[in-house]
Amino acid sequence: MAVISRPRQALAVASALGLVLTAAACGGGGDDDSSAGTGDCSVYDAYKHDGTEVSIYASIRDTEADLLEESWAEFSECTGITIKYEGSGEFEAQLQVRVDGGNAPDIAFIPQPGLIKRFADSGKLKAVAAETKTQAEANYSADWLKYATVNGQLYGAPFGSNVKSFVWYSPKTFTEKGYKVPTTWDEMIALSDQIAGAGGKPWCAGIESGDATGWPATDWIEDVMLRTQTPEVYDQWVNHEIPFNDPKVAEAVDRAGTILKNDKYVNGGFGDSKSISTTAFQEGGLPILEDKCTLHRQASFYANQWPEGTKVAEDGDVYAFYFPAIDASGGKPILGAGEFTVAFADRPEVQAVQTYLASGEHANTRAKLGNWVSANKKLDINNVQNPIDKLSVGILQDPTTVFRFDGSDLMPASVGAGTFWKGMVDWINGKDTAGTLSYIEGSWPK
Repeated sequence: MAVISRPRQALAVASALGLVLTAAACGGGGDDDSSAGTGDCSVYDAYKHDGTEVSIYASIRDTEADLLEESWAEFSECTGITIKYEGSGEFEAQLQVRVDGGNAPDIAFIPQPGLIKRFADSGKLKAVAAETKTQAEANYSADWLKYATVNGQLYGAPFGSNVKSFVWYSPKTFTEKGYKVPTTWDEMIALSDQIAGAGGKPWCAGIESGDATGWPATDWIEDVMLRTQTPEVYDQWVNHEIPFNDPKVAEAVDRAGTILKNDKYVNGGFGDSKSISTTAFQEGGLPILEDKCTLHRQASFYANQWPEGTKVAEDGDVYAFYFPAIDASGGKPILGAGEFTVAFADRPEVQAVQTYLASGEHANTRAKLGNWVSANKKLDINNVQNPIDKLSVGILQDPTTVFRFDGSDLMPASVGAGTFWKGMVDWINGKDTAGTLSYIEGSWPK
């Protein structure tokens, strides 16, 4: 289901926010990534459409929305394009209502590839302009672009991203106890056994998230699926080209269960393995700070959950390492998610904004403001402001990375944001793998 909604749960979010960026023409243009944000309007000459307005609708609100506004302020001033931004906590539901009612925004930031396909198939979306396509293909890998491609047409460019294949830990604890950051699956399990053998609980987790309870467990299954199977099998699974209860899927679930359903390993700071289902996702990793658990698998956006004053850095209170591959010869599998900029209108000024948001110019300008991860190849990692974001961008830019989008966001909503979530809660609470997977398989829309 909603990719943005998950990281936004990790941020303080409140009522819908409307931001209007009023523009005055400045002139100038080009595509020099290093010049954007310096007050030189000449870098924006190709985008100039004086006296026009473009509306953008998304789920990004509060501080994050303020940073977006700041990131395109110079572009707006120099091009004469007023950007009217609105962020809403009801984005996913209201976008459909607005589109159906003939009141679609010019641009939306959509985090679900399935929703992009639905709008494209219904003829509501506009395929990207040639200039946007050029920027997108130059700046993003084919692994990313395929998620906004429908019937051979590109409908959106990637925007913000997050990396889910992380394990959080305390560098201080590792130093004090002589632990080494594992770089292979076997090393990670050996470390877990070492901690358990000394009487500790190596892992902590929480999958409670209100109406979305269960989603963190689906991320676990997806991440492990990428490690037990090839990327091609992962694609077959999320597209239902193999059944949900296929033995390959069962293998991944059982492998995840060697950690999540192992009472020797979990749930540090909370209880036994079944306590995972009632532990809030936001609190799942906090026992690391009290040395009640050592490892917590969760996405880059979990950085927002640590208490104020917690230093997130390689030499800080907490940091993260890459969730290791089982077989390194297959590359570095990465589970992630993100938004795509799609357009419901094709006026020249709309195309100009969509093209700019796909550029290296914008990626670097936004990164300099902090709290931003993007898979844009032109993003200079030196412009990324905090350590976990730098780690994320470095992984996304690594040529050995094999990226796959969050599987539940690619599945029909009734499964990916319904029975898959519920099935994982039942599984944590004791239901066996075969029964769980057969339940989910039986729910797949015919």
